Amino acid sequence: MSEPDHVHTDQLPGRTLMVDGAEYLYYSGTSYLGISCNEAFRQCLVEGMRQYGTNYSSSRRSNLRLKVYEEAESYLAAYTGAEAALTMSSGFLAGQTLVQTLQGSGRFLYAPGTHPAVWRSPKDAPNTTHEFEEWVDWLLQEVLAMPEHHIVLVCNSLDPLQARNYSFNWLTSLPPEKQFTLIIDDSHGFGVTGAGGAGIYSQLPQMPHVRLIVVSSFGKAFGIPAGVILGERQLIAALTASPYFGGASPAVPSYLFAFNHCEEVFAEARQKLFYNIAYFRERLERPEMFNFFDHYPVFSTHREDLCAYLQHHHVLISSFRYPTPAHEPITRVILNSLHTSQDLQRLTDLINDFSSAPT
Repeated sequence: MSEPDHVHTDQLPGRTLMVDGAEYLYYSGTSYLGISCNEAFRQCLVEGMRQYGTNYSSSRRSNLRLKVYEEAESYLAAYTGAEAALTMSSGFLAGQTLVQTLQGSGRFLYAPGTHPAVWRSPKDAPNTTHEFEEWVDWLLQEVLAMPEHHIVLVCNSLDPLQARNYSFNWLTSLPPEKQFTLIIDDSHGFGVTGAGGAGIYSQLPQMPHVRLIVVSSFGKAFGIPAGVILGERQLIAALTASPYFGGASPAVPSYLFAFNHCEEVFAEARQKLFYNIAYFRERLERPEMFNFFDHYPVFSTHREDLCAYLQHHHVLISSFRYPTPAHEPITRVILNSLHTSQDLQRLTDLINDFSSAPT
């Protein structure tokens, strides 16, 4: 079956999507908790807009300080287990503010697959032919011979393309003779993984010679156009002195108001997501066709023809060439909290029929 055509629409997808007058089931995107279509969240956002308007057109260095930012950042620190938190208007800006502030402090080493948000320049583009575990093995073998005393390690918390979780037990093997800063991009875990969806920060080993920093987009699971940096108070203080922080517009305050008041909304959506993941897995006749890990909504497959097959049956999944148009397609089924049991039954029936057909 040929590669599927691109789909064009002017409708925000949720559990379904209308394309040329026909309804498709939608299993793509990164709105894991379905917050962009969650009515309770929308109502809270409207309440936030009544109080704060649609945007805050100022700098957070202004002599006018909105309490909602400090409230959100205090909550984020307590929620994730970090000493302090800082919000910005996007995950990309948060990443750039962080790495540009740390520029020149030590040697930067990038793991495979690290997102451009935490590159200092395109020259930092990591090698895509190696696995994360191969990079870790190389690092532990070579780090003592490196002349720099301070080394900045940059990586993702997981691989959302191949649906692989990363272990960070290797941090305990980093030599205490050197100082390390570990920057982890948790954009695809934050809101889903960790205790109560708090992400990876509290799960990381704590050692005196390793400074931990987590940067994340709010725009995936939480559905909020903002970014966050988690780390030590001293680091957060340095970041607030950065021109990237002072010169940029802050996150839209009405969204942070909604975040502060929707803890139960997120928790309910997360539980529904976990139910959907279990329902889907239990009904797959050939789960070995997919890469996946526990309680995560991404199911990656090497069967590129699955996308065209499902699209023919009015089901859209994620399939695109990455990181460049010359690479092979990355094909994934991505669940979210909005899907019903009937949606998932339809999906698994089709996948089971596909997997049992002769290739």
